[in-house]
Amino acid sequence: MQIQVNTDHNIHGGEKLAAYVTTELAASLSRFDRWLTRVEVHFSLDAAGRADDDKRCVIEARPAGTQSVAVTHHAGSVDDAYNGAAHKLEKVLDTKYSRAHDHKGGNTIRHMESLDDAN
Repeated sequence: MQIQVNTDHNIHGGEKLAAYVTTELAASLSRFDRWLTRVEVHFSLDAAGRADDDKRCVIEARPAGTQSVAVTHHAGSVDDAYNGAAHKLEKVLDTKYSRAHDHKGGNTIRHMESLDDAN
C-alpha cells in the first residue's frame, strides 16, 4: 500500500507531518493491506466564511478494482483533522471489507471440521 501526503500552501509541517501521517496510517490500516493499493491524504485550510481557521483533512483510499473511498473531517488543528478523518476511514473500510469477508467474526458450522473428519 502506497501512502501519499499532500498539503496546500497554508498548512505547514512538511516532511515531519508526512512522516507522522504515513507511519500512523500504515499502522492503522495494516489489516486492509490486501485490498488497498494507494491512500492519499490531503490537508488544506477551509475558512469558508468562518471566523476561526478551519483545517480540513481528506483521506482517499483506492482499493484494487473498485471505486475509491473518501472521507473528510474538519477541525481546529491539523492533528485533530487527521485523527477524525483516519477514524472515519477505518470505520468505512471496516464496514466495506472486514465485515463483508469475516461474517460475525467467527467460523460457522458449515466451515468447522466434523468429528468424523477429525478421527
